[in-house]
Amino acid sequence: MVLLQRSIFVVLGMASGFAVAGGVFAFISMLGVLPRLCDRFRLADHVHQVETSVALGGFAGTILTVFTVSLPFRQAGLVIFGIFSGIFVGALAMALAESLRVIPILVQRMELKFGLPYVILSMALGKMTGCLIQFLL
Repeated sequence: MVLLQRSIFVVLGMASGFAVAGGVFAFISMLGVLPRLCDRFRLADHVHQVETSVALGGFAGTILTVFTVSLPFRQAGLVIFGIFSGIFVGALAMALAESLRVIPILVQRMELKFGLPYVILSMALGKMTGCLIQFLL
């Protein structure tokens, strides 16, 4: 009986995870965030490889989250991983904001004539501060 319950939990958990991950990747794909991100980084010829890398990264992250895997990188590897993860999330968030035309609407509503780089920098610093508060406290 216990084996049957655990088997059902495993199947439901994996199905739910696949549904959520599929929804996230479909959302990113439908908005065209990755092609726009590739265009900004002058990687337009490699969109397919970038999309595959993002999907594989999501899969690897899921595996590392679900199963306790010990990686021999120690703190230096964790710092490098954190930096690259932060760069990716920040770039993806800005590409999503650009796809949804958030920045131009913000500039128009605030009647901003100059200082847009400072607005974007303050948004990035606010995101960084929020993440540091979340992880350190």
